[in-house]
Amino acid sequence: MPESAKGKAPGRALIVVDVQNDYDGGNLAIKHPPFRDSVANVARAMDAAIEAGVKVVVIKQLAPETSPVFAKGSHGAELYPEIARRSRDHYIEKTLPSAFTGTDLEEWLRANAIDTITVIGYMTHNCDLSTVIHAVHMGFAVEFLSDATGSLPYANSAGYASAEDIHRVVTVILQSRFAAVLKTAEWIDCLKTGVLPERDTPYASNQRALARNAA
Repeated sequence: MPESAKGKAPGRALIVVDVQNDYDGGNLAIKHPPFRDSVANVARAMDAAIEAGVKVVVIKQLAPETSPVFAKGSHGAELYPEIARRSRDHYIEKTLPSAFTGTDLEEWLRANAIDTITVIGYMTHNCDLSTVIHAVHMGFAVEFLSDATGSLPYANSAGYASAEDIHRVVTVILQSRFAAVLKTAEWIDCLKTGVLPERDTPYASNQRALARNAA
């Protein structure tokens, strides 16, 4: 990752989205990156945040008891044990994709002088994507750790997409405008050095693609 100049130290919070048992081989089993790999990075990021004094917010999705996923009171709806046992500064339960909708997340972040959020957890293309875009529209800077999240395949009336394709395309789109996309190890290094992660624009991303296609 090209090194960006140091700037004003961000007031960061790590937002841990929906790391729940249903994603671990349950009815919404994460396929890419593999859950075991990505959840280990979620835990690494939480540990690094705690060590660096970055506040940690844990989010949990809940659905009605009749739902096939995240049903209230079910094992699948519970936080994955490695995440549940770690300390956190705030806890939120939600019913819609964005962690901001119908919750006190924005109020809590502003009360704690947070201007930058780092989003991890599941899924890349659903709750993470909606949370990231929602945050940008409210004026927060966003970071997204691409190896501390994951996707699954879809097939519907619009077509088919593999988990790998969904994850790759969403991360490229996020980096183009909505977030600084980086690996967990890179983010931990940013915490230690104070270097701000690289960001991009739709225009610059498009120009690179045009140049690549012309080569």
